[in-house]
Amino acid sequence: MGEKSKKRVLSGMRPTGKLHLGHWAGTLSKWVDLQKDYECFFMVADWHALMSEYKDPTSIRETALDNIADWLSWGISPEEAVIFIQSEVKEHLELFMVFSVLTPLGWLYRCPTFKEQISQLKTREINTHAFLGYPVLQASDILIYKADFVPVGEDQLPHLELTRQILRRFHFLYHQEIFPEPQPLLTEVRRLLGLDGRKMSKSYNNCIYLSEEDLVIKEKVMSMFTDPQRIRRKDPGRPEVCNVYSYYKAFFPVYQKEVFNWCTQAEKGCTECKSILAEELCKFIAPKREKKKALLQDRKKLLSLIEEGREKASQEAKKTLVQVKRIIGL
Repeated sequence: MGEKSKKRVLSGMRPTGKLHLGHWAGTLSKWVDLQKDYECFFMVADWHALMSEYKDPTSIRETALDNIADWLSWGISPEEAVIFIQSEVKEHLELFMVFSVLTPLGWLYRCPTFKEQISQLKTREINTHAFLGYPVLQASDILIYKADFVPVGEDQLPHLELTRQILRRFHFLYHQEIFPEPQPLLTEVRRLLGLDGRKMSKSYNNCIYLSEEDLVIKEKVMSMFTDPQRIRRKDPGRPEVCNVYSYYKAFFPVYQKEVFNWCTQAEKGCTECKSILAEELCKFIAPKREKKKALLQDRKKLLSLIEEGREKASQEAKKTLVQVKRIIGL
């Protein structure tokens, strides 16, 4: 890669489990759109995953490959985007070290998500040096590629602002401005609830995975909660409180008005409504599932694609690190 012809985007996912429809609605679908207009670097953030999964990290590698297979089968193109695994590009940690020595601890303790994560992930012992410093590693991830934009939700804006604080301090201390200030690409995060109406999570077993088989999809959809006040078939329903309706809105908006009428006018019962949703989800997922199977069966090709991405990412990261080392005198 030579000079940037398009503005550059960096984004990543932690490989902590199989990807589900919530990942598609919230992140992956946005990536597919972004790669058309930006020079995108999409990263499996396995160092970040290790920060919470360090007691049993054995599944991280295979999960990373499984996630990348999902990315590819759902529309991420290795011709349009750089796809790589974070730990395979050593410059991330080298720049992380540089930024660590110049980042005041007070900045990290004030980061609002640190205390939130500590309280939320009570099953994980994450009150560690690395976890406190993970926003610094995020800064390294972004700035090693001199990314112009980072797609974030509003809750992640403090992390991006910390990245900008770190680069400003670097520029102030060493009197050379080499990093662009990354701007947020604010995305409307479509929060898809799990099948039971709770937060979608593999620990609740309330997800439909991106490679789910048809029979399982149908079983899961038929178990979904609907409007609790719609007891009889002839009772009109309230789509705004029905989780099934939210799935139509998220994935099949062409049906939205029709389904609204089915429900409010009691034209169809909940069982029939769920059955139609299940059929549509099967048609939606099946071609990507089969593509993923083919990718995983040809493991050599999959690893080759990841290696190509690593080479492209390393090429850009090395250029940045050479600059940084020259500036600080290493």
